[in-house]
Amino acid sequence: MLATTFIYGGVQALRNTSAVAEEAKHVNDGVRDLAAKVAPQVQVPADDATLVRINAALHLVGGFGLATNRFPRVSALLLAGSIVPSTIAGHPFWAKKGSERDDELSHFLTNVSALGGLVLAAVDTEGKPGVTWRATHAAGSARRSAASSANSLRKQAKKTAKNVKS
Repeated sequence: MLATTFIYGGVQALRNTSAVAEEAKHVNDGVRDLAAKVAPQVQVPADDATLVRINAALHLVGGFGLATNRFPRVSALLLAGSIVPSTIAGHPFWAKKGSERDDELSHFLTNVSALGGLVLAAVDTEGKPGVTWRATHAAGSARRSAASSANSLRKQAKKTAKNVKS
């Protein structure tokens, strides 16, 4: 269910790229400014239509990945990464007054709620241990296996030494 809004938005953006690009100009400008401050080495396209297509592609790939449970954690992270800058740049409720502020705050909080769902999807391991747990336990298992092998080799060496003396 979480993926549907991203898939729908991605399809609509691709179908109406020029209209969405015009509408998203102020958001794209905000994203460019944010990227320049946070990661100046990243080259963000100057063309609004290109940014709309990139964002639409991210939403489609991430949305379908989440919806079909193919790489759901990566898909959720991809979508979360795309929603953060557009939420900050696209819904600056702090710069508005009156009912316009209320509208922007509502959209901002809706996106924050979606972000919360995406974060939960990104950390969900479906009851399986996470990578950190598996790595820690694999190291412990390898250590125990090596110690066991060393003990077996010592015992075998003692037996061989006894047989040689006999």
